[in-house]
Parts: sequence; C-alpha cells; structure tokens
Amino acid sequence: MKPEKGARDVPKWLKTVLLGIPPTFSDDEGATHTPDLVEILCHFDRIYVRVRREFFKSKDAFKYLKLGTCSVNYRNKDYYFLMHSLKTDCGFKIESFPNYLSVSITFHYKPTSTVLREIPFDILLQCKYPRWFYSYKVGFHPKLQGGTLYRALQTKGSFTITPQDASGNEISGFISYSLGHPMYFEASGPDRSTSSGDKRMYINNCFVTASKDPYSHPNYTVIANQGCMIDGKLSMQSKFLAGDSKMVQKFSVGAFIFKDSSSTSPQRFYMHCKMSVGPLTPSESSKACNYDHATHKWKELYGKDSVCKCCESTCSSAKPKTASEDIISSHPWKVDFSSEDEYQEADPQMKTTHAEKVSLEDPHMEEHTESTTMSVAKM
Repeated sequence: MKPEKGARDVPKWLKTVLLGIPPTFSDDEGATHTPDLVEILCHFDRIYVRVRREFFKSKDAFKYLKLGTCSVNYRNKDYYFLMHSLKTDCGFKIESFPNYLSVSITFHYKPTSTVLREIPFDILLQCKYPRWFYSYKVGFHPKLQGGTLYRALQTKGSFTITPQDASGNEISGFISYSLGHPMYFEASGPDRSTSSGDKRMYINNCFVTASKDPYSHPNYTVIANQGCMIDGKLSMQSKFLAGDSKMVQKFSVGAFIFKDSSSTSPQRFYMHCKMSVGPLTPSESSKACNYDHATHKWKELYGKDSVCKCCESTCSSAKPKTASEDIISSHPWKVDFSSEDEYQEADPQMKTTHAEKVSLEDPHMEEHTESTTMSVAKM
C-alpha cells in the first residue's frame, strides 16, 4: 500500500480483503413477492423487530408478543414493533467468538386466552457481528414455519349440525382450516323439508369441548343467552348467516384450538348445541343476534334488533314448542398442526435512518405512517 508513481490494478487477493465477499442475489430479483410477516434489524447497541399486524386475528395480539421478557413498545396501522437496547434485561445472550460477536434472544407469541386463533411460537433470533465488518452484512433473520389444521363434523338425531364450505355444500370427511378463518355450519331440525311458513329454526346455545362429555373442561362457548353469537365480539368471522329457508340456520365460527392442545399430536374436539323451532317472529328467548363491530350493537338476523338488547345481560328462556330436550353433540373432528422454528442469514433492507426516527423511550406507542422495507422471515 506504499504510494508510488503511476497506477496499476489492485491484486485480487487485496480486493477480497478490502471489500469482502459480495452478496449474492437470486434470479428472481425484482419480482413481486408476498409481504413478509416477521422482520429484524440489528444494531451494535440495540435490536429492532417488527411483525405485520395482518398476521394476527386478535386486536390484542401485541399483548402476547415478547422479545425475551420485553413487550411491544410501538405500533402503527401495519406493524407491531419491539425495539430494545442490548443494555436492558430483556434476556439478550451475548457471546464472543474468534471471528464474530453473537447476540441472541427468543422472540415468542404466547396468548393466555382460553382458545387460540393463531399458532403460538418461539423463534430464536441471532445477530452476528463479524470482526471484519462490512456495511452490507447485518445479521440473521428468523424463518417462521406454519402448520395445518384438520377438522371434521358428523351429527346425529332429529336436530343436526352439518359442516359446510363457503358455497353451502356439505362437507364429509376431513377438511383443513387456517386459524382464525371461518368454519361454516348449518343447523336443522325435524321439519327442515317443509316450507318455512310461520316457523323458524333457532340455535339457543353452542359450545366446544375437547371431550365427548359435554360437561368436561376445557370448554368454549360460541352461542349463548338464547341465540346471541357471543364469540362474534372476539372474532368478526363468528356470525349467523342468512339463508333461503328460515327452517335451517347457517352460521360461521372463526377457527380456533384450545390453548393447552397446541401440541404436535392430533387433537379431538366436539361441538354441543341446543336448538329449537319457534315462531317466525323472534323474541328474547328465540333469536339470532350478531354483534356489529362498527356500531358496537347487537342486530337480529331477520327481525327487530330490540330483542337483542338482553345479549349484554340475561335473556328470558321460555321453552319453544319444538326444542331439543338434550344437548346435541357432534362426532369429533381432529386438529393437527406442527411448528418448526429456525433462522437463516439474510440481508436486511430496513433503513437505519428510518429506524432511528423512533424513540426507544416513547411510552405511548402512537399510531404513525411508515413506509420502510425490511428483509423477510417467511411463514
């Protein structure tokens, strides 16, 4: 490197020392890709992680996202952010190796609710800082592997519940659902073949258990209070649906699993319901009420909304002339999924200048507009 008169090419071995090994790009560079869900940016003194909000069905998902022991500390309309200094006691593990410094921590999502509409996960995040550092090599990124759910329903008795697809076709055997997506059902009674006339089918209550015994635990109530779709307050996918005949009642439920059933082995679930056939005009004791998230009010599927006012308290339970005396239980359906956590090296794209605009000490997590891009951690 001694100065000399004239100029000559720098030897290849010296270019390698000065520039390092250039990054490689795939053949589909510039093609359109599906937006990624989990992204990370490593700094020498802090780590930024952001997760796409559209990945979660629950509006409270940010409460259960943790970077080690530290919580989400910022959010906007598109992302949840976890931005923490390495000096905090979030649980960062810092290790020194001959060629690099390693900082690792577990990023996890563990809801505490009775049922789950997203798969809990634990992902190991690791940032490696080479001793010979190049500006275009900034750490490692997680890769999230999802799972598949299988459910099947069969019923018996004069009152029945039949699983259907979105087009209203009956489903037999096993079907795969994604957590939080709608599962469709049709309830019918002994008179489903007759015209509606002055009668109407009602579902008084429905709940799900992990055992054939309807009195077992855990259990999760979907419909209660003589026809109130109470699960609709938590999932917009859960609601009564209008149909061609009022002698059958269709409804959908956002797919879920019990929290304690999130193992890799198949799980069995049973649905238990009480149904009735009553007058065409609904009442407090016979109705089909959906929760409207826009107005925060209850609305009856076909009749006056006033009969739904009791959904927030206790509705009267006058017994219809035709009703299921016993609880009608479905045949079991299975839920099976697997999750594999792993991480891979990638080139981050979120700009440091954008990340620096957000204060780590901002306690209010105000909504704001952001247009930065980051490298992917794919499902």
